[in-house]
Amino acid sequence: MGHKQKSSIKGNALVLLSFFDSLKSKHGCGTIHHDFLCKLGGDDVEILDFRYECQNALDFCKSLPDNSVKLIITSPPYNIGKAYETRTSIDEYIKNLEPMLSEFARILSEDGSLCWQTGNYVENGEIYPLDIYFYPFFKKLGLHLRNRIIWRFGHGLHCTKRFSGRYETILWFTKSNKYTFNLDDVRIPSKYPGKKYFKGDKKGEISGNPKGKNPEDVWEMNMERLIDDWDALVWEIPNVKNNHPEKVDHPCQFPVELVERCVLALTNENDIVYDPFAGVGSSLLAALKNNRRAFGTEWEQKYIDIGLERIEKLKNDTLVTRPIYKQIWKPKPTDKIAQVPEEWRENK
Repeated sequence: MGHKQKSSIKGNALVLLSFFDSLKSKHGCGTIHHDFLCKLGGDDVEILDFRYECQNALDFCKSLPDNSVKLIITSPPYNIGKAYETRTSIDEYIKNLEPMLSEFARILSEDGSLCWQTGNYVENGEIYPLDIYFYPFFKKLGLHLRNRIIWRFGHGLHCTKRFSGRYETILWFTKSNKYTFNLDDVRIPSKYPGKKYFKGDKKGEISGNPKGKNPEDVWEMNMERLIDDWDALVWEIPNVKNNHPEKVDHPCQFPVELVERCVLALTNENDIVYDPFAGVGSSLLAALKNNRRAFGTEWEQKYIDIGLERIEKLKNDTLVTRPIYKQIWKPKPTDKIAQVPEEWRENK
């Protein structure tokens, strides 16, 4: 069942009291892996960057101290029958996750945030928006909802009996009213930097901020949309499909850039970012590439192995991710793919 070590949180580091036989275990559970090690003296090793463990998130959380994690960000299983989940009724699905939600609230720091990204549960053609079902449970735990963010993407299943779904949601909660929000770290260029007040005491003065404007919670990942981002209700970020540069062998992969904006805005360097359903490690990558400490738990060892390979590429500066500010590709009117096929014209 892998290697087990006693551990404790000390300041900004996780200290393992015994070293493991190998840095990467391809079999069993309980994997703890780290690539950047600093000797403390003797056999002790200080891990400054990440823990990536093959185990149940509830058990992992129970091993963590109160108020120790700055950001919990994840996309839980949607209960729609993916290879890694067992489909149950909607009530049983929520009930099974409730003990875990309580642990999340316990380990979250007083100035910390929780970002819960979900889609829809579908049964007999009827959709159940999961964020609506989860909201009262988080409120019962005393968390405060700051934004309900819409993640809009351009590709997905083509439905025949309802409109095709092209968005999911992120519920951003904080544990208290004193929370980290690094606005300057996520400011974007103003749409009208030369705009001036047209009346009042400041008439004629520049009205904007020289550092840029507050983005929206409508996030469309291109330069045109980033003009207006943290203030609206939709983030347009490509989902990870076959032609996405980050695509690996996982049926429901998190785009790194979706996590990265939350990491930059809601944490500081050396803070802990935890993904309870870490999959192939996208959240860990978003944290590590921005000098945060990353915790992740995942049931499937094969996904951890893929994630470790991605982290190794990050360390070697060979990891390919989609940049936050990259414009979303749109075909030109003259491109063949954007033109109406001759067969369609003939059938009109």
